[in-house]
Amino acid sequence: MRIYESLGLDIYKREILSLIGGGGKTTTIFALGEELKGLNKKVLITTTTAIYNPEKDYDHYFLREIEDFNPREGGITIFGDRVEKGKLKGVPLSKFKEIINRELFDFVLIEADGAKGKPIKGHAPHEPVIPKNTTKTIGIIGLDSLGKKIGDIVHRPEIFTNITNTRYSDIIDEEIIIRYILDPEGLFKVTQGKRILLLNKAYNEKTILKGSRIRRILLANGFKDTVLVTDIKRKKFY
Repeated sequence: MRIYESLGLDIYKREILSLIGGGGKTTTIFALGEELKGLNKKVLITTTTAIYNPEKDYDHYFLREIEDFNPREGGITIFGDRVEKGKLKGVPLSKFKEIINRELFDFVLIEADGAKGKPIKGHAPHEPVIPKNTTKTIGIIGLDSLGKKIGDIVHRPEIFTNITNTRYSDIIDEEIIIRYILDPEGLFKVTQGKRILLLNKAYNEKTILKGSRIRRILLANGFKDTVLVTDIKRKKFY
């Protein structure tokens, strides 16, 4: 199944998607961007924090300004402020708002959070950085964090342990992830628009079952947003 269909995107309506959390934000953004490009859409990929500077999979690339530019249909544009140590740094929100108001793009895909390559994280007070005109906030957790020690696998473990009432030496299980998702200071502490949870990296039957259990318990506890158990790399949804 295609990613844009699973996310419930209306391909005839402008969408601004902010991706937060850990465990596959960049992979999801570029896979979704390629799908939308194949649908002849004008796609902007950008960040309000920082992403690894892409070396391929785009048609246009801009730093600091996008001036006198009319993107073609079926194209991906990359936009950031500058490149530092291999990372593309995000533009100020004021500049981002200016570009959105020009309505150059059909879909804007934003990496709005940083996780240092970890599959799960605690949010510092300044995180995530989500523009107010976001139509969907997509929170991602890597199911490969299950069975791993918090101190080894979590970005900002000092914050995560405080939220989930755990210790660095504790092993992440389904209950800890559920606690993290439901807590007001957890994954969805800051959102705009519709919320979608991706339980990513469901690589095998074991992780699919655990992801499905997390979804079932979340819904039973009043979580009213979309929950998808997925392996984005293989475009599989369960």
